[in-house]
Amino acid sequence: MNERQEKILSAVIEEYTKTAMPVSSKFLSEGYLSEVSPATIRNDMMHLEQEGYLQQMHISSGRVPTDKGYRYFVEEIMGDCELSKKEQQKMQTEMLKLRAKNNRLSRTTAKLLSALSGNMAINGLIDKDEFSDFGMSELLEQPEFQKMDDVCRLAEALDYVDEFFDKLSVEMKDGETKIFIGKENPIREISNCSMIVSPYKSKSGEKGILAIIGPKRMEYAKNKSLLEYMKKILGGVVVIIITINII
Repeated sequence: MNERQEKILSAVIEEYTKTAMPVSSKFLSEGYLSEVSPATIRNDMMHLEQEGYLQQMHISSGRVPTDKGYRYFVEEIMGDCELSKKEQQKMQTEMLKLRAKNNRLSRTTAKLLSALSGNMAINGLIDKDEFSDFGMSELLEQPEFQKMDDVCRLAEALDYVDEFFDKLSVEMKDGETKIFIGKENPIREISNCSMIVSPYKSKSGEKGILAIIGPKRMEYAKNKSLLEYMKKILGGVVVIIITINII
């Protein structure tokens, strides 16, 4: 894939992430790549489709990313990013607010990750066999999950999520954050979703695992950075400081 084709793939993913609508070559030429002719964009999109990075849902429609396209984006284009200082502070502040309500830590963490990502989040304490999930309603509001069959499969998968994470925590390396896209998802019932998973150790040494589950058009870089920073909070690497302004 050449540099121009990478830009086209990246633009398709960016726009599809925002709209969940197929992206046309005309739209790309007007909104993203004005320096490239529409004919060149069309040819490149056809090439990306032939190589399996894009697909056309209908003959007359624009194109959407495939699992292979998302995988290429995550590994070759996306890169790593960190939350801004403002985002980190917001995360700390919201964590304190939720903790003040005396909720379980696992529940608090899942609720915050779900709110910040707009997806479903899970926090499991492996040693305690304690798992909390939050954000099912947010996930089901996405256009990808309007069919009742998809809802039933997702609900069924959650009934056995503890068994899955027990196994996965053993297989994953310490500190490794892993991204599963579509059919790569080891939870077969939700193979139409993507999932970002990361193990951690709490300040008291307990083993845990965090996950964000969402549509394949999720914001991978943002969600990965949310998990990475939450791990630092839970592991005591980040000390939450309350700032009081005295007037």
